[in-house]
Amino acid sequence: MTASVLLLTDTRIDAHASPGHPERQARREAAAAGVRDAAGSRLAEEPAEPATDAELTRVHDPEYVAVLIESEAEGGGWLDLETYVVPGSMDAARLAAGATIHAARMAVAGDAEVAFAAVRPPGHHARRDRGSGFCLVNNVAIAVAALRADGAARRVAIVDWDVHHGNGTQAIFAGDADLIYTSTHQYPFYPGTGAAADDAGGVAHNHPLDAGDGDEAFVAAWRDELLPAIEAFGAEAILVSAGYDAHAADPLAELAVTEAGFEAVARLLGATASRLGLRGVALTLEGGYDLDALRGSAAATVRGLLDGRDRA
Repeated sequence: MTASVLLLTDTRIDAHASPGHPERQARREAAAAGVRDAAGSRLAEEPAEPATDAELTRVHDPEYVAVLIESEAEGGGWLDLETYVVPGSMDAARLAAGATIHAARMAVAGDAEVAFAAVRPPGHHARRDRGSGFCLVNNVAIAVAALRADGAARRVAIVDWDVHHGNGTQAIFAGDADLIYTSTHQYPFYPGTGAAADDAGGVAHNHPLDAGDGDEAFVAAWRDELLPAIEAFGAEAILVSAGYDAHAADPLAELAVTEAGFEAVARLLGATASRLGLRGVALTLEGGYDLDALRGSAAATVRGLLDGRDRA
């Protein structure tokens, strides 16, 4: 099938839940609703298909995956003070990773201009050997590994605009000359990484933002520094860690980005992808904990990407 916008989501993911936790079931549907709002008649929708353990272990240590499976089988527990495992968590994690893989494949193949995996739990804090920061497995890293295993793309750009630095993603690809990781994030803030000088062996382009920064600083970082770096790198695929907790309404952070800021950056990203000759852009949901802001920002992102591609 060919669609301008492909939405990948699945209610089975909602088995991963802990009462009162901000990383909750309603986030998935809020993001999915935003994609539907923006796509309109250009939308196609598919359920997620789970990643295999072989796909997970291209990125994660087998021993760590076994720990997750064992923890779930024993009724669940906590990987750290904020990252939980419950019965159903591994099904959700496999579905989230699988949907992100499929989004990446569809975008690279040109079967969707925008392929958005509205999934959870998020992934960009998960390292090879441990999860943290609400994240069990690193969805975007697993998708990069799948594209490479397919022979579909080698040189990959990761765009990460979550308010928290994606320390897991950066660590997984440290020293990888065929990957560029680009990030805006509040700094200093959890997880404490992502200083401007932190380049992970030449892989990372980090642009820290200060508490209170809004659309002007956010858009300028991507327009003037990060997207030009991706274009110069010559990416064969672009995958977005699409977190929306940089929004002014988000309860867990202190940036002041609005829907207009996300739309402007997405427009620039769509144009960059077109100039690189890429047929689509893939996204996977990371953070974002105010439901209205999450829905509006996901919609703004889809509008911006389509508009940027149309104008390029």
